[in-house]
Amino acid sequence: MAAKKKVMDRVLTLELVRVTERAAIAAAMMRGRGDEKAADQAAVDAMRNELNRLEIRGQVVIGEGERDEAPMLYIGEKVGAGKGPELDIALDPLEGTTICAKNLPNALAVIALTHRGGLLNAPDVYMDKIAVGPGFPDELVDLEMPPQEAIKRVATEKGVKPHQVSACILDRPRHAKLIEAVRKTGCAIRLIGDGDVAGIIHATDPETTGIDIYLGVGGAPEGVLAAAAQRCIGGQMQGRLILDTDEKRARAERMGIDDPSRIYSTEDMASGDVLFSATGVTDGNLLDGVRFGHGVTTTHTIVTRSHTGTQRWVRTRHQVGETFEFVD
Repeated sequence: MAAKKKVMDRVLTLELVRVTERAAIAAAMMRGRGDEKAADQAAVDAMRNELNRLEIRGQVVIGEGERDEAPMLYIGEKVGAGKGPELDIALDPLEGTTICAKNLPNALAVIALTHRGGLLNAPDVYMDKIAVGPGFPDELVDLEMPPQEAIKRVATEKGVKPHQVSACILDRPRHAKLIEAVRKTGCAIRLIGDGDVAGIIHATDPETTGIDIYLGVGGAPEGVLAAAAQRCIGGQMQGRLILDTDEKRARAERMGIDDPSRIYSTEDMASGDVLFSATGVTDGNLLDGVRFGHGVTTTHTIVTRSHTGTQRWVRTRHQVGETFEFVD
């Protein structure tokens, strides 16, 4: 057990940071070029190469898709050097491909690790989500309550009026009624085009980001990644898979999900000693994007661990050779 913790500490302090740094740098080289696929592929290639340097026996449970849909970092793929602890991995080499392609805020490279079986093996379907940051009573908000009630509860606990609360919601037609209901409370809304992992993470630090609560429907894999981040950074979240067709229910059943209406807590989606790292690709509310200078590239990363609650904010200057090979 002590040996396993030692390895996990080492991954936390340096090697996991390198994984998201490399993916972020690769994606940032494609920033603003309008090619989502090229940016995503660059990040995938870089992240996979770094993962295979780690002394872990890893298995991707949240990734780029299933084997027939993604050539690399697909669900079920084995990564790592083939020795060390057995770990489940949730990852998104480029969270916010459209954001990166348009050079808009809050694109990230993200990854989470935990023990085998510690991450919800969620199918690539939609998930209804609600999340708030740390410092609130347990079960303050609930997917079963109307959004107006959730806003009022957050305002009451903060000791403010609803118009002093800010909610983050994906800007999608499916959220028209949700947005209308939230606005009727007086609550401000920050609409985001993509990147709901970042949106949920932002709710963990409202003093910095100005976001108190996240509401709405996004991707289920992104929900698991966000839950992993919350396990480490703090806060509470609920998610419920939207399995509205026979095909989706069958896929979920094949992945071990036997209750299609279950509401998952943060701990249900990410349990055990979770490690989480995120590096900014474009500038955002919490993390700066990659900076390219003359012979130096700078990255900004948060890496954190649920067991200790330690948050490390890592700003790294990478020396770059003439052929753009990193020498660190």
